[in-house]
Amino acid sequence: MTQLDVLYRYGTPPTEAAILAISKVRDVYGVRKLEINEKEKTARIEYDATRLTEPVIHQLLRRAGLNIVEALPMYTTPPPPAPAPPPAS
Repeated sequence: MTQLDVLYRYGTPPTEAAILAISKVRDVYGVRKLEINEKEKTARIEYDATRLTEPVIHQLLRRAGLNIVEALPMYTTPPPPAPAPPPAS
């Protein structure tokens, strides 16, 4: 089993019907965890990559009624290190 996470930002808040449909996404075999953060307008899904793919997760949420605006990176890459100072002569 390969566990992956994907983070989406959504636009308009989901309706009550959409929340009920989104809660049923948790019943899909391979979806391990689903978290909605209303303050940041994000949805984080942990899933089994041997069973599902990211486009399938995206489609499940869209069909449930979540207005997905973009997929967000789960981490940021650190900036490159500063160049070393020249040696003293």
